[in-house]
Amino acid sequence: MKGFKDFIMQGNVIDLAVGVVIGGAFTALIGAVVDNLIQPVVNAAGGTNVDGLAFRLIQGNEATKMDFGALISAIIAFLITAAVVYFVFVLPIAKARQIARARKGESAEEESAAPEDVVLLTEIRDLLSSQRGTATLPTDTTRGL
Repeated sequence: MKGFKDFIMQGNVIDLAVGVVIGGAFTALIGAVVDNLIQPVVNAAGGTNVDGLAFRLIQGNEATKMDFGALISAIIAFLITAAVVYFVFVLPIAKARQIARARKGESAEEESAAPEDVVLLTEIRDLLSSQRGTATLPTDTTRGL
């Protein structure tokens, strides 16, 4: 039971819970903006048609309605959400990490150093390419090489 309590009390679990709650509220806010401000503008682009940019494949059958206005509004909502998340959360956190690294005297290369296996594979690749450049390959005249 103590292990579970320690897990729950970790900062990242609480941060995740706060993020989910804020994300839900933010989604509702963006949905309201799109439904009440953007969707009417998109529908107005559809002309005098009551459905805006939507049409029915079979008249009178609501299940066959193709609503391009709703699709455009969803794309706009996604772009707004992505922009807000980037400029409000990602960019400031990246800047704060950069400042923290500068205070510690670390460079950006130290934090993003390649794992050992990647370095080893890169060295092997370089050795193989240098061997290919110096070695002569036998020519097979029967196949036209």
